[in-house]
This record gives sequence, structure tokens and C-alpha cells, in this order.
Amino acid sequence: MEIFRVITLLIILTAAFAYVNVRFLKLPDTIGLMVVSLVFSLALIFAYQLDPIDFDVAVEFVTRLDFTTIVLDIMLSFLLFAGALHTNFDLLKAEWRSITLFALIGVVLSTFLIASLLYGLLLAVDYPLGYIYCLLFGALISPTDPIAVLGILTKTNVPKSTEIKIVGESLFNDGVGVVIFLTILEIARRGVESVTAGEIALLFVEETFGGILFGLALGYGIFRLLHSIDHYQTEIMITLAAVMGGYLLASWLHVSGPLAIVVAGLFTGERAKEAAMSDITEEYVGKFWEIIDIILNAVLFVLIGFRLLALSFEWIYVEIGLAAIVIVLVCRYVAIRLPLLLSRRWIYSERRDLLMLTWGGLRGGLSIAMALSIPESFAAKDLIVFTTYTVVLFSIIVQGLSLERVAKRIYRTTPETK
Repeated sequence: MEIFRVITLLIILTAAFAYVNVRFLKLPDTIGLMVVSLVFSLALIFAYQLDPIDFDVAVEFVTRLDFTTIVLDIMLSFLLFAGALHTNFDLLKAEWRSITLFALIGVVLSTFLIASLLYGLLLAVDYPLGYIYCLLFGALISPTDPIAVLGILTKTNVPKSTEIKIVGESLFNDGVGVVIFLTILEIARRGVESVTAGEIALLFVEETFGGILFGLALGYGIFRLLHSIDHYQTEIMITLAAVMGGYLLASWLHVSGPLAIVVAGLFTGERAKEAAMSDITEEYVGKFWEIIDIILNAVLFVLIGFRLLALSFEWIYVEIGLAAIVIVLVCRYVAIRLPLLLSRRWIYSERRDLLMLTWGGLRGGLSIAMALSIPESFAAKDLIVFTTYTVVLFSIIVQGLSLERVAKRIYRTTPETK
């Protein structure tokens, strides 16, 4: 009954936030829900500081929640499949070079750049933290959110090639970022001294390539099942079962569940929509997963609001969080700029595309999800959660709400049509 009450409370809050956005703010769905949820979590934190006693029950409940299971084993697969399903695969193929470059080299580079700068910052402010924990933060904050930015870009005159670079990169760096994060998390759990470079490389290769191959098999299975019937209710249930069962089976096989779900989602979105779904099925399946994505993103922000109540807060966290905003933006620029310089012979990109890719790299629910999934036994969790929250807060409210104006300013005149 307690679990039902929690779920009920989260859904009621999500519905209330959606109503406030549609009725008053009138922002794009994902951005609006995130903004309202973030404001709610800030209000919750402020109220707790004024009168902690009234929130003791909430704090006690939050400390008992297993965020690792809730986020990584339950919510993450739905978020990734929803993002992959709504991506245009034909456009991805046209920009595959730049997307691969940003999603692989860019995420790895960003992870180590952010970790190194954060490590140096913490030493400078006399708040030393192990480099492995800085790497954890770098891995979870490097992936960008494709859903949050897509609704904004479609309203601007950003070239279609740039739009698909941002969305495609965001989609694939989700999967890559999660693999890197989980690899680093496993190293942190086992201890740096007990893990060799060969073991790390083998773990990464098994997770990555195993996840891709399993995702292809899962996507093909979904396609064959959908192709054999024409009944949208059942077809929705098939996609739901495939995501849940596929993620569970990937864990059992010791391959990357996140990458498998991304690949399966892309396969389903490209092959199944074209050859296995009727128009009505395509519409209902698409709407179903869109709603799932919006609800889960809002729930994540509500969860982090409650989690912050149980945070062992220190004022230095605020300074570190504000500095982290600058670090993340600078590293985002470098992580895009450097690969483009090295590949300029075969990948063409304008300077304004670089600026758009930097400012349009919004952080969202996935970063929050990974931060919450860090085990409570890690002493650095409170700092990482608060810093992640600060960066995402800036990303959604400042970058997200200004993105349309920035895009229009950067692309005042462009030869490429939408």
C-alpha cells in the first residue's frame, strides 16, 4: 500500500505540473514540466530549511528508497526507448559521421575534461575528492537530452542537418554515456586498485558491442511480432513488454541494457513504422511512448526534490555547483570543437553550428537519473547529486528557455531550408 501511495502522489504532482504549464506557462511540454518540477523541488527545499520537523516523515521515507533500482532498473529503459523511437533514422544516416564522432569521442573527451577540471577546482577550494568520483560526475553530466531540445528546434529556422546532429548525438550519447557511467561506477565499487586496464577495456567492449548486437536482435523480434498483427492495443503492449523484458535479459547476459534499448528503439522506429505498423498503430504507439517519457522526466525531478531533503547540505556545494555550470559549458564546446578540427576533411560544419551544438546541449532527466542511482554508501553522492541538480537547473531554465531566441539570432540568414 505504501508503494501505491508514493506512485499516486507522484502522478498527482505530475498531472498538476502539466496543468500549470498548459494553462499558464504554455512552454513546450518537456521544458514546461521540467521547469515546474524544478520550481517545486526548490520550494520543497526552502520549506524544509524553514521547518525541518514537518518534513521528517518525508526525509525518512526518501532515505529508504533504493534509487539505484528505481532509476537504473526501472525508469532508464523507458526513457531511452522513447527517445529512440521518435528519431528519424533516415536523417541519422545522413549525418552518421558527425553523430558518431560527437557521441563516441565527444562523450569520452567531455567526461575526462569535466572530471579533470572539477578535480582541480575541488583541490583549489580545499574540498578534495577522489578522481574516480569526478569521473562519475563527468560521465553522468556529459549526455544531452534529445527530447527537451527537439520541441524547441522545430520552431526555429535551424538547418535540418544541424537539428539532426543535435538530436542524433543526444540520442546516442545517452547510451554511450550510460555505459561509461556504469563502467566507472563498477570500478568505484570494486576499488581502483583491484581493477586492471585490461579488465576495464574488456568490460567496456562487452557492454558496448554486446548491447548493440542484442539490441538489433530485440528490435528485429519486435518488428516480426508487430508485422504479424494489426491491433494497436496489442502492439503497444508488445513494445512495452520488449523494453521491460529486453532490459532484464540484457542485465542477465551482462551486456549494456541502455545501448540495447536505444538500438531496439531505433530499429522499431525505422523498420516497424515503415513496414509493420498501420497509420493508426504508429500514431498510438508514438503517443503512448511520448506520454511515458514526459511523465517519467517529471517524476525524476519530483524525486530529486524529495532526495535533496535528505541531503547533507554544505554551502560550499552552491559554489561548486555554479562553477560546474561553467566547466560543463566550456568542456561541451571543447568536446565538439576538437573532434571537428581533427575531422574537418570529411565533416563540414560552420562556426554557428558549433555554437548551436554547445548551447543546445541540454542536460535533463538522464543526468538526474544517473546521479540518483549512485549508491548511498558513496560519501561523494550528496555533492554529486547537488552539483548535477544545479547544472540541470541552469540547463533547462536558462539554456532551454533562451534556445529559441539564440537559434534565431545565430541563424538569421541561412541557405538551407527546413
